[in-house]
Amino acid sequence: MDAATPADRDRAVDALRAFAVLGVVLGHWLVTALVADGGRLGTGSPLQHLPVLAPVSWLFQTLAVFFLVGGHVATRSHATARANGTPYRRWLCSRLARLCKPVAALLALWTVTTTALLVSGTDLATVHTLVKLALSPLWFLVVFAALTAATPLVARLNPLWPLAVVLHVDLLRFGFGAPAGIGWVNLAAGWLVPYTLGAAWTRGELDRPRAGWVLLIGGTAATAVLVGFAGYPAAMVGVPGAAVSNLDPPTLAAVTFGLAQCGLALLLRERLRRTMRRPLAWAAVAFVNLSAMTIFLWHQTALMATTATGLLLGRLPGLHTPPDHFGWVGDRLLWLPVFALVLAVCWAAFHTYEHPAPGHRPHTRPGRPRTPRTRDTRALVRARSHTRALVRARSRNRALVRARVARTGVVIPSRVVRTHRSSDRATPTEARRV
Repeated sequence: MDAATPADRDRAVDALRAFAVLGVVLGHWLVTALVADGGRLGTGSPLQHLPVLAPVSWLFQTLAVFFLVGGHVATRSHATARANGTPYRRWLCSRLARLCKPVAALLALWTVTTTALLVSGTDLATVHTLVKLALSPLWFLVVFAALTAATPLVARLNPLWPLAVVLHVDLLRFGFGAPAGIGWVNLAAGWLVPYTLGAAWTRGELDRPRAGWVLLIGGTAATAVLVGFAGYPAAMVGVPGAAVSNLDPPTLAAVTFGLAQCGLALLLRERLRRTMRRPLAWAAVAFVNLSAMTIFLWHQTALMATTATGLLLGRLPGLHTPPDHFGWVGDRLLWLPVFALVLAVCWAAFHTYEHPAPGHRPHTRPGRPRTPRTRDTRALVRARSHTRALVRARSRNRALVRARVARTGVVIPSRVVRTHRSSDRATPTEARRV
């Protein structure tokens, strides 16, 4: 794995992406509870009953880091595509292709599962709970795909602009009593902030440690003020039954917290690059990156499959019991290896949808390797095409002249065409008239 990695690859980017994906997975497994109540399953969260655990959400709400890395990679990829002459449509399709196939597999499975549950007479509330949890990762992919498509438009956008939008939306919601629906504007604007930070990273504007420190300290201070004095929830994830959620839709507190996370991520880049030189650490990070979509899409299904199978053994602590005491947290930690094992089964079954078959290769002409086109090579191709067109036009003119001579018997004077003998280039040229 280490030997197959290009020397110029920034492994810190892959490490941050792996951290973001695993943070989301572990966060969901720790704060999502499926509580068995008679013949139905409902959702619960330890944060709902134990608010003192809110700092746990600070460790595992890592979506801002994912959007930071996504913005950096997308803007860099788009710049490379433009330099190589790749059309925007082809670039976008290649970026989104890795998202579509794994999502199609997830939707196909849960369509069949939902139909089977309804036919078997399963309680509608239970079916709704299961489907909502299984498809909950898709909202993130929709936002990420939309921002990826808008990359050419936002590549040079200052992050302060979407941050200002989030500020004014929250001011209207919580300060002037505007309808709650206006908060969904922040679904795009809120995650556009770290995405545009990633674009600034590509432009080299965040290379100095000072940028990371400003984001870390400024974001932390702003979040502390918003939570301590402005009434924002301390938990950075959604909590069932809460009047206000920091994530659904994103609030100003979630965005400022994300700024602090992005600052910390930028400060850790050099240390991560050194750590990723270790073959074992790099192999683990590379595996997570190669399977990121599969892990992200199927981790909730692994949780629900374990919960449903466990019901055959009765109400199991940490799996089916209400998360209303600290003992539940200890019990849930013991279930994490089981969730990971079931997720490994899902990975074995569905990871092929994330990558093309081993024998698949892009269509190219045999014996002619595909070369990226620069501005100079495109000009050369146009010049060759023009020359070939002139040669074809002259050939057609000569053919018309010969046809007219053969038809009328009249020799039409034309310009002298000089030729060289193929056997001796040094001999004087001969002239003939057509």
